Amino acid sequence: MFKGKKIGVVVPAYNEEKLISKVIDNMPSYVDYIIAVDDASNDNTFKILEELKEKENNRLIVIKHTTNKGVGASIITGYNKALALDLDIVAVMAGDGQMNPEELKDIINPIAIEECDYTKGNRLFSGEAWKMIPKLRYIGNAFLSLLTKIASGYWHIADSQAGFTAISKKALKTLRLERLYPRYGYPNHLLVKLNVYNFKVKDIPVTPIYNVGEKSSMKIYKIIPTISWLLLKGFFWRITQKYIIRDFHPLVFFYFFGLFLFPFGVLWGAFIIFSRIFVYHITSHPDIINFCKTFSTQAALFFDGFITVAGLQMLLFAMWFDMEYNKELK
Repeated sequence: MFKGKKIGVVVPAYNEEKLISKVIDNMPSYVDYIIAVDDASNDNTFKILEELKEKENNRLIVIKHTTNKGVGASIITGYNKALALDLDIVAVMAGDGQMNPEELKDIINPIAIEECDYTKGNRLFSGEAWKMIPKLRYIGNAFLSLLTKIASGYWHIADSQAGFTAISKKALKTLRLERLYPRYGYPNHLLVKLNVYNFKVKDIPVTPIYNVGEKSSMKIYKIIPTISWLLLKGFFWRITQKYIIRDFHPLVFFYFFGLFLFPFGVLWGAFIIFSRIFVYHITSHPDIINFCKTFSTQAALFFDGFITVAGLQMLLFAMWFDMEYNKELK
């Protein structure tokens, strides 16, 4: 126990035979239950976990998926088991050894003292993060963190892909766990859901750990488009749920007109530039030339500039309203 709270740690694992023993062996003594979820590994991960059960004096619970469901699904399986065990705080530490067990206290303490309902590690607080994290992953993480701020409404949160987290029993009971995204976009989707229920979220500085023998199956070129689409849908769902259905806020109008005017202005501006520079060199068709002349006049250019700037201002005002509305959730 930790400060009178029953603590559980979910350990999602997929092909982690090299590091899973280290993760389990180094788990702090105040952790009441370790819930290891093997996501249909192809190596000896499950066998090693089964062998570790006796050493852990029954605090290690091993669950195996018969098919690979994704890291998010593994965490959800662990969360459901934690609810069945009536644990007060449930942390997540991946089976790849990239999370420092000594920092677990920092992750669970704000929830234990009821400062917030969800905490997550932030590896970017350290000035060493750029040197330690693989550059492509760092840039991809930064891009997704920006999108997650907009989609989730937690503007104070960064390093959205960090998997070192903890959540309160109250939050777990409130969320519809079965509706959370089951794969790499899970932490982003979870933040969107938490915001709609007005749960407080806190970033905790943690140390990035790499080159300990871990092998990531994450493909940045696949993950970014997938999570970006997930966040776009999550953004519209959150705005609808939070600012229309559950309450009403005028930022809805700012987002609506901003999301229409700004892209329209940008596309029209691109059309004007294309018309003035290229169209007369690639076609002599009079109808096409007359059409381009009609919609790329000097007046059209000024009007396009006006609606583009107006649309951008509306988007910025909407974001500012969103920040103000959610400033108490940190």
